[in-house]
Amino acid sequence: MKSKSKLTVLHTGEEIKAVVTRLADEITQAYAGKCPLVIGVLKGSFIFMADLVRNLNLPLELDFIRLSSYGCGTESSGKVKVIQDIITPSEGRDVLVVEDIVDSGYSISFLLGYLQKKKPASVKLCCLMDKPLRRKVPVPVDYVGFTVPDKFLVGYGLDCAEQYRNLPDICVLEESK
Repeated sequence: MKSKSKLTVLHTGEEIKAVVTRLADEITQAYAGKCPLVIGVLKGSFIFMADLVRNLNLPLELDFIRLSSYGCGTESSGKVKVIQDIITPSEGRDVLVVEDIVDSGYSISFLLGYLQKKKPASVKLCCLMDKPLRRKVPVPVDYVGFTVPDKFLVGYGLDCAEQYRNLPDICVLEESK
């Protein structure tokens, strides 16, 4: 018998909008007088990043990086690789990494170390969601939208096997029999 998925809203689109505005205000103040390189981690961060940068009141440049550690499953493999690298030079630049969710920490820890090798002036991390109960590797998160429970989340860019990214809310995905 095939199982069905059940979605339960954890954070509404309106709650997300308020958090994005708060984060943008904090980042705008922190980077006043600077032109940061904002790097989105694909694919999950693209919706969050688009909303965030539209609310930033400062000059900036955008780039994207794509990592792989999940494949088609719901558990990180712990083995991270760069699928698509940034093309904008980051040496001497203030870099802001935008991530949808920090879970085990494997991917983002790898990414922060990878970017540090490119000799930026600074690297900071902004995530929409932090899931500290799942952390396997310590990660410095500079800007956090929501602290979320140890549940599998989808929507607002987050997926399960490439599905649900387009949902306007952040939802808990539960398999029911």
